[in-house]
Amino acid sequence: MRTLVICSGGLDSVTLADLVAQEGHLSRLVSFDYGQRHARELDHAARAAARLGVPHHLIDMRAIGAALTGSALTDDIEVPDGHYAEETMRITVVPNRNAILLAVAYGIAAAEGDTAVATAVHGGDHFIYPDCRPAFTAAFAAMQEAALDGYATVTLLTPFVHRSKADIVAEGARLGTPFADTWSCYRGGARHCGRCGTCVERREAFALAGVPDPTVYEDPEFWTDAVAGRR
Repeated sequence: MRTLVICSGGLDSVTLADLVAQEGHLSRLVSFDYGQRHARELDHAARAAARLGVPHHLIDMRAIGAALTGSALTDDIEVPDGHYAEETMRITVVPNRNAILLAVAYGIAAAEGDTAVATAVHGGDHFIYPDCRPAFTAAFAAMQEAALDGYATVTLLTPFVHRSKADIVAEGARLGTPFADTWSCYRGGARHCGRCGTCVERREAFALAGVPDPTVYEDPEFWTDAVAGRR
């Protein structure tokens, strides 16, 4: 099996790349510039590809991203503080993002002779992002089977779709993933802010997994209040 991994440069997708590489199936990493608020994570994706010794394809989709308005990740809208699983975080939804990115990744896989596309969607994404849920990934895989019928057979791999962020941290620790060389923060400053939903989720995941968090946060204690508020 030759597996293309969609890699943003975040903790989840870099861990996934390490997992596929350890299994001996990694063919390439594919990342997307869709005009997101910052490109910090894309630098980490490039470094992951170099570390793993595979090609890194950076796809310029800024023109498409410019049309997907209304998200704090693409527009001049303030990123909210708080826990990831809060209604306020819906402002970070980029409409149809995963459907678009997966379709492009499938095209690349078919063109390059890869037999699988792997994406790091996980259980913690389900509340906010409809295109990270198992129903979506199953339907998308069926659609792509029809789209490539008679041309290529490409399988969709979603090993984390029923697992938590803490599970991914535990898996990354087992694999030796260099967590310090991954990027999660939506704000893209010099350091992780520690306050946005993805920073809070990251910090909480390390605590739940019992794994030391090497990340430097601007506000390293905010997550405890955010998690307490959810409970």
